[in-house]
Amino acid sequence: MTLRFDKLGVVIAAIAAYAAFLAPFATFRANRIVPGQARSILEALPAITGPLLLAIVVAAALVALFRTPLVLRLAASVVALAALAVFVGVAGTFLTPAGNTFARVSPASGFWILIFAFTLLLADVLTRLNLSPSARVGVLVAAAMAIGLLLVSGAWNDLSILKEYANRADSFWAEGSKHVTLALGSLLAAVVVGLPLGILCHRVERLRAGVLNVLNIIQTIPSIALFGLLIAPLGWVATHVPGAAALGIRGIGTAPAFVALFLYSLLPVVANTVVGLAGVPRAANDAARGMGMTERQRLFGVEFPLAFPVILTGIRIVLVQNIGLATIAALIGGGGFGVFVFQGVGQTAMDLVLLGAVPTVALAFAAAIVLDAVIEMTATKRRVETA
Repeated sequence: MTLRFDKLGVVIAAIAAYAAFLAPFATFRANRIVPGQARSILEALPAITGPLLLAIVVAAALVALFRTPLVLRLAASVVALAALAVFVGVAGTFLTPAGNTFARVSPASGFWILIFAFTLLLADVLTRLNLSPSARVGVLVAAAMAIGLLLVSGAWNDLSILKEYANRADSFWAEGSKHVTLALGSLLAAVVVGLPLGILCHRVERLRAGVLNVLNIIQTIPSIALFGLLIAPLGWVATHVPGAAALGIRGIGTAPAFVALFLYSLLPVVANTVVGLAGVPRAANDAARGMGMTERQRLFGVEFPLAFPVILTGIRIVLVQNIGLATIAALIGGGGFGVFVFQGVGQTAMDLVLLGAVPTVALAFAAAIVLDAVIEMTATKRRVETA
């Protein structure tokens, strides 16, 4: 039996080889802001664990390199990712001098590249396995539980990002709450306004082009510029409208961030509502009309249910977009995880940047997977009902 190369596996193996043997695995700094000293896998880990991790990486890369069974590729990617997650915590403990509270140990480029390589392998395997939506959500939950177990166990406590978290635990959760509130609140407001507007645009063709053009123009305005444009009008409202300031409306802070995210959210919701309603089969409408259903009954009983998967796709786009854009809100005092990102940039403390960036990416990734699963389940259900 001859083994053949896998095209994607060749890329994954090359990336893994570079990261394992040429790129640094961890970075040691005497304190949080001084330049770091790179450490390879063998330098960053104790005598036994360094070669063990290299052996795991090489074995997983070889599995990826050739056309091996999917079960073996799945096992290799999971084992490699688990080993990297555990051993980076070991590196933090090994490199930190005993009793030293100032030293910082961070995962370096080699670690992140290895994570990328084997996550790519895992994603390829899961795609080929064609998992059901519920199974994909199950994989996400399992991964979240594994990460939570590592956090609770204290295995990562000597890593610098966890030390930054320990110094800011209260503010981390407060800013996280603001971040989620901004993202979900602006999404909810966009759905409340965008769905009726999309239905109206679908019904009135002359209105459609004008509304969508205006929303397209708003979408092209850079986020920081839009935040800035909203400062003056909202400041005027706070000054001249009784009770506005008491409600939290002011030139800087949460209000302009919320309004900007709401404006950015309108186009995907409105456009997908129009597209979804336009895609409803004429035969379904004719059958409903023949049954004597009124226009309102056809809209909510036939058109809207059939268009719902497309509308939900727009909502997914908005949620992932808003989770990312909410980071910029920190520039105008809106709070959120962006507070740590911009504090870290200002202090040249990259681990503080990661404290804001990592949960943002994780939230967006989880939201995308969950909503993709919901969209697929909804579309499948509609196909079954109309078959």
